Amino acid sequence: MRVGLDVGGTKTDAVALADDGTVLARVRSVTGWGPSGVVTTVLDAVGRLGREGVDVSAIRSVGIGMPGQVGPGSHRVVHAVNLGVAELDLVAAVEPRLGVPVAVENDVKAAALGAAALRTGGDGHGQTMAYLNLGTGIAAGVVRGGRLWRGARGTAGEVGHISVDPQGPLCRCGQRGCIEALAGGAAIARRWGRPAPLPVLAMMDAADSGDTGAQALRRDLMTGVAAAVRILVLTLDADVVVVGGGISALGDRLMEGVVAQLDASAEESPFMRSLRLPERVERLPAGSPAAAFGAALVGAARTEAHITQERAVHG
Repeated sequence: MRVGLDVGGTKTDAVALADDGTVLARVRSVTGWGPSGVVTTVLDAVGRLGREGVDVSAIRSVGIGMPGQVGPGSHRVVHAVNLGVAELDLVAAVEPRLGVPVAVENDVKAAALGAAALRTGGDGHGQTMAYLNLGTGIAAGVVRGGRLWRGARGTAGEVGHISVDPQGPLCRCGQRGCIEALAGGAAIARRWGRPAPLPVLAMMDAADSGDTGAQALRRDLMTGVAAAVRILVLTLDADVVVVGGGISALGDRLMEGVVAQLDASAEESPFMRSLRLPERVERLPAGSPAAAFGAALVGAARTEAHITQERAVHG
């Protein structure tokens, strides 16, 4: 049995998977703050799976996806600012207490793995899929031939800070008109400037009601997401771009606007029309456990590496 956790800024999603990928149990809990809070959250989530009927003694690996930077092959998470974590060796903190191999991965990359596996039923080894995460910020994960593709320095898919409008709004990275400055949840909330529990949704509702300022922000949102889709297809020739993250909860209101932008940008270009971009973008199903599922796959891969190493050592 494999366990995967998606440790988010407010909520943690945990799943237990059977060998065939069937989700045996799923629990959600509030994420603790700071390094000790994150460690407690992980341990408690595994314990809650046990209380849901999972045989904890049958768990063979635990994978954890969380915000922040995780170097390839590293167990250390840095700059997970949404969790109050500057630096944390999460594996060293929880592996001895869980008693099974533990692996950690950036949450968007974990979600990309999970989305690819769930979308193809594990039979997507000939495909290239880009997972575009629309949340507080914008980032993508790339899965090629069933494996994460990181690039030379682990930054493959970091489309959020590609500038697509030099005269556009200032981005927190210092550039103007970045995709994230147009379509990131934090940037939209800042530019919207009105208190609301869900600023992006409030902006969309105001745009539908005729608010011209909100309509400009909505146009920027659709423009930014469409630009990210074009970039991912043009640079990777991705078979499909799967859109997920909190903003994807807008559903058809988002996807119809993005498709309209893609159609408009291809209107005068036979080349762009030939790429059939609207047919190559889809939304992650609502409520999908993709991030936790992908984290479980990351943990399982570490177990397999342990087994291979043991065989090499002991013959």
